Amino acid sequence: MPGSSVERSLASFLNGFILHNMDVSIIILNYKTKELIKQQLKHFFSFTSTLTFEVVVVDNHSEDGIAAFLRETYPGVRCLEAPDNRGYAAGNNIGLRASSGTYSLIVNPDIVLNAELVEGLYRFMETNPKVGIAGPKLVNADGSLQPSCLRFPDVWLPLYRRTFFSHTPWGRGWLARYFMEEFDHTQARDVDWLFGACLMVRTAALAQVGLLDERFFLYLEDTDWCRRFWEKGHEVWYVPEVSTVHLLSRSSEGAPLTVFTNRTARIHLRSFFKYLVKFWGKPNPHGSES
Repeated sequence: MPGSSVERSLASFLNGFILHNMDVSIIILNYKTKELIKQQLKHFFSFTSTLTFEVVVVDNHSEDGIAAFLRETYPGVRCLEAPDNRGYAAGNNIGLRASSGTYSLIVNPDIVLNAELVEGLYRFMETNPKVGIAGPKLVNADGSLQPSCLRFPDVWLPLYRRTFFSHTPWGRGWLARYFMEEFDHTQARDVDWLFGACLMVRTAALAQVGLLDERFFLYLEDTDWCRRFWEKGHEVWYVPEVSTVHLLSRSSEGAPLTVFTNRTARIHLRSFFKYLVKFWGKPNPHGSES
């Protein structure tokens, strides 16, 4: 939360961090995704880049041998081992605290990572100093669009995503608006928030905004973060001229009432209520229609 001890310590760190060593710090969070990361890094290091960068892999107590693999195969990649799994936000925060880049690129292990992605987002951030977070267009393996820019959720989110109401005309209409289906996804624009699967963040802005909120174990931490960027005057942009493949989409969706049977769906619901309580009654800082 704003003003927390975590954010104050981060601000103190950043205020004293005068010179960034790298253009981009690439942060990859591992939780039992060793095979995906092996393929991701093999693909990434087959490219050359004009940027200076570092790769930081945070192991969220996976116990899958990722640290040993990286030491042997990619000794230049930093591997930070968390003592336990405290979730997506906490794991990525370990990487953010350790990064030395002017920008930090948070990427999930199921993102196809290459120099074009990194350099494209870097160029966009360099030429748009008001932007605090930028994300690429995400596509599925078959090339179809994967929605990744959304409007901020309201109180109806669980009803229309978790129950049979998602199949009603009202539910379909609400979800179409939530996922910005009317928007031309070939055009760059400022948006409420972006999926956290692939985000480039301006490191200097973190002194004002703070790290990811670790009260969100999984889901809504990206929504919360983008909202706080907007609150501090830093824009959030969808940049479709930069595109990459996201091999796996979010897994919390499912049949109606899966919240009663699916653990991931229950985590999603808990995160939503934390988000709702945190921002209840507060205006949309982006100023877009809700």
